[in-house]
Amino acid sequence: MKMMPCITLRSRLLCLHHAAGAVRWRSSYRQAPVLTATPVRALIDEHISVKGRFLEPHCPVTVCAQMHSEEGDQWEAFAHYNTNADGTVSLSRDHSVGGSYLGCEPMGLFWALQPAPGAREGLRLRKRNVELPYVVHVSLLKGHVSPSERQSAELAAVTAERWYVAPGVKRVDVRQNGVVGTLFLPPGPGPFPAMLDLWGMGGGLVEYRSGLFASRGYASLSLAYFGHKDLPGPQNSINVGDAYFKSAFHLLQDHHQVCADRIGIIGLSFGVYLTLRIATQTGVKPSCLICINGPVGSTVKLSDPDGRTRSFESDDKYWLYDDQGHVSFRDISLPANLSPESKVKIENVACPLMYIVGEDDQSASSTENANLIEETLRAAGKSQLFTCLSYPGAGHLIEPPYSPNSRVSLWSVKPRKLTTLWGGHLAPHAAAQEDAWRKILDYMESNLRG
Repeated sequence: MKMMPCITLRSRLLCLHHAAGAVRWRSSYRQAPVLTATPVRALIDEHISVKGRFLEPHCPVTVCAQMHSEEGDQWEAFAHYNTNADGTVSLSRDHSVGGSYLGCEPMGLFWALQPAPGAREGLRLRKRNVELPYVVHVSLLKGHVSPSERQSAELAAVTAERWYVAPGVKRVDVRQNGVVGTLFLPPGPGPFPAMLDLWGMGGGLVEYRSGLFASRGYASLSLAYFGHKDLPGPQNSINVGDAYFKSAFHLLQDHHQVCADRIGIIGLSFGVYLTLRIATQTGVKPSCLICINGPVGSTVKLSDPDGRTRSFESDDKYWLYDDQGHVSFRDISLPANLSPESKVKIENVACPLMYIVGEDDQSASSTENANLIEETLRAAGKSQLFTCLSYPGAGHLIEPPYSPNSRVSLWSVKPRKLTTLWGGHLAPHAAAQEDAWRKILDYMESNLRG
């Protein structure tokens, strides 16, 4: 038997191994694409980092977000990206080249959500049950496509949860001394600084901003004042007066987990008028006020000096319609059009006041009202109390960050169908919400904790 030298046999085996390895590499299993969202559970005002990996280098992909509202309507956003040389895409790093938004927008998939094609008209996304999250399906599609066209199968997907309340936040129904609201308390014994939270003409009980405040360490009472079954009288009018709002403030003040001398008031739209009215009542001493796009007087006729109304529909002589039949209520709240008896005596404001203006507000004359407040406080020697934030391209509904904006939405069906204009363009409105929220929290920190 002929013996082969050991070194020759070894080198031939190595060559065979390398050849087989090369073949195996070229035809081997390829890691499937992966899409991640970090963290998968987050508060509405927190960033989620969305990344795709193990993709073909320099290839077009679409990242899509889809979710259902509590009413069952589908909302979606999508963006076109090109993968990097390493086969990755990151929404925090890369630029969208098409779709619902353009440029590097780490949270664009969330703030750009809009009703899916074919949805009911006039939708506005509002959270009703804050104890459940929005569940967002985020997917990765091959090519630059529109998700509604169903042109491409999913390469990868992940589900993200968006919450308005952090773990440990306590939600308490309030039906006390005639006051109707919901109190949110942060985890722990307290006592906590607090906010009285007022919304606008939509009525009912809106809880999601208060839930977020509690998640950031503030007790917050979301207050209903009309359009709620537990309030007196017909639901299309305000049947509670100044005593009701003072009771709500004092209820918060007297709570054993609240710092009695560290309470602010925040209002949006008609809630601004109520915020200013409450703050200038005797026996109410808030530590700060935050006013978002609202008037200094009532936009509806008062039926008594206590602030009640006969109905909650304003004089339509100031309504403006666009070419699509959408109505703007903006001119109703021009200071010159407000009834003199309803205007708040701004010179009596005794605490810091922040006013937030959306310069594309189509529902309230925010700039004019902000200017009037500033001028009145300056004339009263109180200019140091006033802070104004003004945002080009932002509309009326400046809400917590990464919330989708509705430029128009259905306002009423009876006695007549109305679709109202809120204003705001997606990207600048989203930027305004992010910046304003950060500054609201900073303002509260300095005036309620400082």
